[in-house]
Amino acid sequence: MTNERKRDDAPTGNVALVTGASRGVGRGIALVLLAAGFQVYGTGRSIDQADLPREIVRLRCDHLNNDETARVFDAIRSGSGRLDLLVNCAWGGYEKMVEGGAFSWPAPFWEQPPHRWTGMMDAGVRAAFVCSAHAARMMTPRRRGLIINISFWAAQRHLGNTIYGIAKAATDKMTSDMAVELKPFDIPVIALYPGLVRTEAVLAAAKSGAFDLSTSESPEFIGRVINALFHDQDLMARTGQVLIAAAVAKEFGVLDIDGKSPPALTLADL
Repeated sequence: MTNERKRDDAPTGNVALVTGASRGVGRGIALVLLAAGFQVYGTGRSIDQADLPREIVRLRCDHLNNDETARVFDAIRSGSGRLDLLVNCAWGGYEKMVEGGAFSWPAPFWEQPPHRWTGMMDAGVRAAFVCSAHAARMMTPRRRGLIINISFWAAQRHLGNTIYGIAKAATDKMTSDMAVELKPFDIPVIALYPGLVRTEAVLAAAKSGAFDLSTSESPEFIGRVINALFHDQDLMARTGQVLIAAAVAKEFGVLDIDGKSPPALTLADL
C-alpha cells in the first residue's frame, strides 16, 4: 500500500472508499467525490499506476485476498479514524472477454471458463460483501454512513451471460438484506444502476460500431449521483432499494459533465 495518511493529518470532511478505482466507473466516482470535498481512498490491483490525483489515497489491493482487504480498512482507520461512504465498484467480470481469438463472454453457461465465475462472483459480489462487513464495523458505532453497491439490469433480464445475471441479482439481494440489518443503525444501503458508461473499454468497442454512445454517461456521472444521494436528508426512505442513476439524477437536477441529462434506461430499452 502507498500514500497512507497518519492520524495527525486526518481529514475534517467526509471519508469515502471507492473499490476498483483504477479505471472506468470506479475512477470516475473517485474523481467526483474528491472534487466534492471527500477524503477519498481508492483500491485496485493496479491502483499505483492509475491516472488519479495525488490527493486520492491509493491502496493497492486484490479483493480476492481477505488479508489485503483487511489492511485497506486498517489504513483508513489509522489515517482517518472513520468511514462515511463505501462504494463497492470492484469487478473482475469484464476481464479476458476474448480468449483464443474468440469472444467467450456470451457463451452458454456450460461453456463458460471457470475464471469468469471468480471474476464476477468472487472479485465482485464476495468482494462487496467483505468490504461492506468491514465498513459496517466502522459505521455502526457512529450510526452514520452509506454503502453503495454498483449493480446493473442483468439482475432482472438475461443479458447474454448467465453468471453476469447471477452476480447482479446477488448484489441486489445482498443490498436488500444488508439494509434490513443496518436499518437500526440508520445506515442506508443502495444498489445503483448506471446506464451505458463511456469507460475505456466501451470507447474502444465503440470505434468498431459496437455501441451507440448518443445516450451514454461519463464515468463521472454516477459519482455526481452518489454525491447527491449522500447529502439527501431522506435517504433512509430509499434503503434497500435498487435505483437507476439517471432517474435519481433527474430528481435532484444532476447533469453529466457535458451538461446533458442522460435518459433513464428501462427493461424495454435493453
